[in-house]
Amino acid sequence: MKRLLAIALLAMPMATVAAAQDFSVDLGIGVTGKPVYPGAEDAEAAPWLIWRNARFGAAGEGDKQGFSVSPSFNMVGERKAEDDAALKDMKDIERAYELGAKVSYGAGPMTAYGSLRKGFEGHSGITGEIGAKYRTDLSDRITLWSGLELGYGDSDYNSTYFGVSPAEAIDSVYGEYKPGGGINSAAIKFQARYAINDRTAILGEVEYGKLIGDAGDSPVVQEEWQPSLRLGVVRRFSFGF
Repeated sequence: MKRLLAIALLAMPMATVAAAQDFSVDLGIGVTGKPVYPGAEDAEAAPWLIWRNARFGAAGEGDKQGFSVSPSFNMVGERKAEDDAALKDMKDIERAYELGAKVSYGAGPMTAYGSLRKGFEGHSGITGEIGAKYRTDLSDRITLWSGLELGYGDSDYNSTYFGVSPAEAIDSVYGEYKPGGGINSAAIKFQARYAINDRTAILGEVEYGKLIGDAGDSPVVQEEWQPSLRLGVVRRFSFGF
């Protein structure tokens, strides 16, 4: 059932662009400095698997203009009680994989977007983002983006990462907590890309976010402000249909 749902989620954006002949995406790897878990006070270094600029139609350097629909993928790392003293006697959460779709609208240097994804393994909820970003070309090789983004999670998603179950309330120092669904984060984001050649680039990102709503009120959250830093290398892959 999970496999069929994953295929259906990926098929949605493909069906809307059946006339497209090409698909391209930037894939890469790097390192990220981020909170140990969502809401942690301490930070850690971890691998960064990069999925960016998935698009149908001819590949290009500029942000796509007008409306576009593309697949959306994300991976959330596992959370273990041994990762942080604040998680003592809390249940472990497996690595989660998220599949869904992203809708964007580009107008000149501005792009607005919204995404929605279904989780598998670590969580089974619905999550996504809405936001907008502004592109600045400093040269033929250097491009900057700055933007604002709001994160969303339904009650299943928020309960997984910010809730305290009755069993956990008995074992841990936290009282039972069941968050509802809704906007759970707000962030300012900056991204820089240096093109080594037509297909390969160095990518850097800085994000300064805050957990809000029921997520921010969670007793598991030790720090509402959640900064992160990422640096990696990406390569554009193109596929014809």
